[in-house]
Amino acid sequence: MKKEDNQRSLLHHMMKEEWERYLKNSLDPFAGLYGEKEEDGIVRLTETRIYIGLNDATEKKQLFETEKYMDVLKTVCRSYHVPFSVNKEQGGYFHEDGTYTEENSFVLLLIGTEREVVKNIAKDLCTFFGQESVMVTENRIGGYFINRDAKE
Repeated sequence: MKKEDNQRSLLHHMMKEEWERYLKNSLDPFAGLYGEKEEDGIVRLTETRIYIGLNDATEKKQLFETEKYMDVLKTVCRSYHVPFSVNKEQGGYFHEDGTYTEENSFVLLLIGTEREVVKNIAKDLCTFFGQESVMVTENRIGGYFINRDAKE
């Protein structure tokens, strides 16, 4: 079995177990995902971003095509049942040993996702993408939806 197939199989198994555990421990897995609605109609949410480099931490280079990494990222998000957006970016950073690297990166945007789920997604992506670490940022935001029939 190829390394890719082993990783894909492990990913599927881990995601399935984690989702089953999540559902078992929660009466309503979607409770609170969209935040608290205030009088002004604005919903207060947490916006989370996970920054994931595509260069392997050991090899210091990107091992697979960017689209292959995108497929893994989409599989992870789908497995956790979270809505997401992702941007492809280029950036640079310093490794723990002090060497500088430039690489392609993904910035995964999650809105209203519980922190524990975000941490699990970040750990999975860190593992599957062969990273030393990934960075997670959080911001409190206010938002609302507009539909095509809105009067105001």
